[in-house]
This record gives sequence, structure tokens and C-alpha cells, in this order.
Amino acid sequence: MAGMDRRSFLAAAAGAAASAAPSRPDGRPDIVVILADDLGYSDIGCYGGEIETPNLDRLARYGVRFSQFYCAARCCPSRAALLTGLYPHQAGVGHMVEDRGLPAYRGFLSQNSVTLAEVLRQAGYTTLMSGKWHVGERRPHWPCDRGFDRSFSLISGASSYFRLDPGRVMALNDRPYTPPEKGFYMTDAITDHAAEMVRAAASRPRPFFLYLAYTAPHWPLHALPEDIEKYRGRFLRGWDRLRAERYERMAAMGLIDRAWPLAPRDEGVPAWDSLSRREQEEWDLRMAVYAAQVDRMDRGIGRVLREIEQAGRLDNTLVLFFSDNGGCAEENIGGGMERRASNPVPGGPDSYTSYRRPWAQLSNTPFRLYKQYVHEGGIATPAIAFWPRQIRQPGTVTHETGHLIDVMPTLVRISGARYPQQNSGVLVPPPEGVPLTTCLVHGGGLPRNAPGLFWEHQGHRAFRQVNWKLVARRGGPWELYNLADDRTELNDLAARDPKRVQMMAAEWERWAARCGVVDYDRLPPPKQEGSTAGAA
Repeated sequence: MAGMDRRSFLAAAAGAAASAAPSRPDGRPDIVVILADDLGYSDIGCYGGEIETPNLDRLARYGVRFSQFYCAARCCPSRAALLTGLYPHQAGVGHMVEDRGLPAYRGFLSQNSVTLAEVLRQAGYTTLMSGKWHVGERRPHWPCDRGFDRSFSLISGASSYFRLDPGRVMALNDRPYTPPEKGFYMTDAITDHAAEMVRAAASRPRPFFLYLAYTAPHWPLHALPEDIEKYRGRFLRGWDRLRAERYERMAAMGLIDRAWPLAPRDEGVPAWDSLSRREQEEWDLRMAVYAAQVDRMDRGIGRVLREIEQAGRLDNTLVLFFSDNGGCAEENIGGGMERRASNPVPGGPDSYTSYRRPWAQLSNTPFRLYKQYVHEGGIATPAIAFWPRQIRQPGTVTHETGHLIDVMPTLVRISGARYPQQNSGVLVPPPEGVPLTTCLVHGGGLPRNAPGLFWEHQGHRAFRQVNWKLVARRGGPWELYNLADDRTELNDLAARDPKRVQMMAAEWERWAARCGVVDYDRLPPPKQEGSTAGAA
């Protein structure tokens, strides 16, 4: 595929089974929304990474990449924002899936929200899901309860890739699902079910919507031996050199501005050259497993796309790709599962570990901080939009500022769906985002009616207004950055411009009050203690 020009690529895509493809009289596109889990901003090839991702790179080559697209800092809030078009607190998932008894912190998608599947099903779409749910642990909060005609889902958060961890739940439509004891690998299972669903849906004239939510590359570091071997030794150059190399590639791609310095190495990360050869090889293995997880996910995405190609429907399919947060620096994971693992070597089914802070900083090049924080390293996501029939400038990078809340208004517009004012008699707020079509199809900007974009997670908080960003860590003071000059957030202007800080802080407080945000340190305890379901 790499050597094909755009015309021949589309001819191959449309011609593979065009004669057998059912007619599509209404002309509405099929829709595929793909979400990776804990993937850093710069990990995939088309964002400067070393990992081989030819299928995502192909989407970028014939689509549009966003340099400034945002998620919501962690798994559950990002999924809530993506699925509903609301800020997570408005949808009842202000933190994770534990129930704190407050409207913004119920731990499941509330009735005063509607999902993409509910809206699109009412518009005549077949609605499909394969992958991680994590926005409601119990019925009636599963995918089958929230608009999906068919679903294969990990209801809970992170789990082993080779088996289902204790306390986790999987479902096939409306019934619990138990993975087979042998031959199971989570990424492949998600792909297998998605491919089968698409194959069945594409044989009918109705348009379909697929939500494809991989668990990769979230910890634990689990990958197939042949995939790990492919990447062994590739990361022995070390995180210091690899970060500098990524920075240069990203600047050459037009994803970042060379005026923004590469964030310095985290104080908690040692210099690569200070490590012994044995330590370097152990770290290389960790990143090799992580890369293998991403590689396997990319191949799965390719399999699903080929099903659409073979049905002759790829030309009029909108594909969107995101991550749910930045690279993850978590080390004490799995409730002690790593300590109980019989094999501490990363990769196999009896290990349970993560790639940790040093590699997470590589994943988030050129930014600082990580998943859970609302500095750029925690909330900047790669974002690719692919729609051959409509995108006028394929292969380009847009610097418009997007957010997961923009997906709902985008899909409403292109599907001709009606966004409801009520759900089961409960009033539903309008979506908070704007349609991305104004940028993708028409080449314009993304004007927002709201003052800007807002975040709160575990007490970390932020507000972006045009190029100004106000941000603070939990319990810390506000910091102020001009992202046009300093997107790596190294030059805090708060002391120089206290009036702007005051005005923006007041705007953030108004948003927080409107959305039901509560001081994280004052949240009531979860109603049900001892659950592991909140891990993400």
C-alpha cells in the first residue's frame, strides 16, 4: 500500500468487492471510532514514533492529523466524553466507576446523557462495539443497555491480556463472557469480534457505526513472543536519545513548533548512560513489549479496515482514531499482582508490570507529565480523521484545537441524526463540542461558542482559552502558559499576568459549578468498598 497514490488506493478499496456491495441510497457514511488505551502522543509512526504502525500511518496519509487534540486525562472520563459529547462530570463519570453518591460521580453514564450508539441507532444505523467499556460496571449500564445492537466488551478496566483477572467482567451482548483457557489474547479477541460484526453489517444496505476500543497498550505488559522479539534491541539507544530523535521527526512532520523546547528529562528518571548494560537491557525489554502491544493493535485495525474495503465501502467511511490519555507512569499496579506474579520478566501471562515513568516520558514527547495530569503530557492525544469521499486535503496536519466532546456533534451532523432533548423523560444537556466537519470537509476553523475547553481530574484542573492555558496540579497553585509560544509548558507566566489568571480561574469556577465538579479531597467515599473495577 505504501507505494500507491491516492487514486489507486481508493480504487483498490472501492473495487475489491464493489460488484457485491449492497446499494446505499441515502449516501450516509459508515463510521468507525477507534480508541487506544494509554497510548502516548508520539508513539505511533505518523506522530514520530519508532513503533511500526502502517495501518494508522495509512489513515494519516489519506486523512488528516490533528496536532492539538485533547482527551480527558484518564480512561473513564475520556470514554464518557467521547460517548456522550459532554464533559465527564455532566455524564456522571467525574472520576472513575466507583459510586460516590453525587450526580457527577456516580461511576456510570447517567440518564441525562445519550450515547453515540443511542443517537445513531435512532437514525437507522446498526450500532456495534468491540473492546473496553469502563463507564458502568453493572446492568443497566452495559453497552447493550446504552444503544449498541451488538457488543463484545471488557466491561471493567485493565485486565490480563491472556485471561480475565479476578473482579473483572466481560460480556457478549447482554450475557457475561468467559474467555477460553487457551489461545486467548485480548487484542486479537477484540479484533476478531469487530471484524465479524463489520462483515455482517457491511452485507446490508444500512449504514453502521463501530466503536472499536482496544485495551492496548495499557498495562500489564503482555504480548505474544514473536511480537516482542521483533522489537528487542530497538530501544537500547535509550530514552534520552529517542526523545530527541522523536522531537526532530515531529518538528519535520509539522506536528510541533521548534520554538517549543523539548521538556527536560523528568527528575525521577535517570540518565540512560548512567545505567548498567544489564539495566539497559531490562528497560529495553519493557519498551519492546509495549511496542509489541501497539504493533498488534495496529494490525488488528488493518484487519477491520480490510473488511470494509472488501465490502466496497471504505470510500464513504469516516474513521476516527484517538487515545484516552497520555502515556502512563504508574508503577504500583494491579493491587499487588506484580508482586504475586510467578514470572517477573515482562511479556508473558505470568508477569504483571508496566513500562513505567522513563518510557512514559518518551511516549509523551515533547511534553511533560503523564496520564491523570492535565498538563499536555496527560491530555494530548494523537488524532486521525480518514474519510476519502469528503476530506479535501489528505495527508495534511491541522492545528485546530479539538477534543473528544467534538465527536458527538460531528457524528450527528454527518449522519443526519437528531440529538434528543430528553432521555427517558430526563432532560439532556446539548453537546459541549463542535462538529469537526467544519475543519475536515470545509477547511475552516472550529469556532466554539463556549469560552474554551475545561478539565478536572483527581483535583488536577485546567482551562484552555484560545492559546492561553491555565493549569494546576492537585492542591497546587495555578500556572499560566501561552501555548502558541510554549506548548511544552516550561515558562509559567502566572506571576507576570495575575489579572489573566484571576479572570480565567473565575471562568473555570463557573464551569465547575455548572458541571457539578467537587473538590476531589472532599468527595464522599465510594458506596462499595473493595472493588478493583476502578483501575484504569
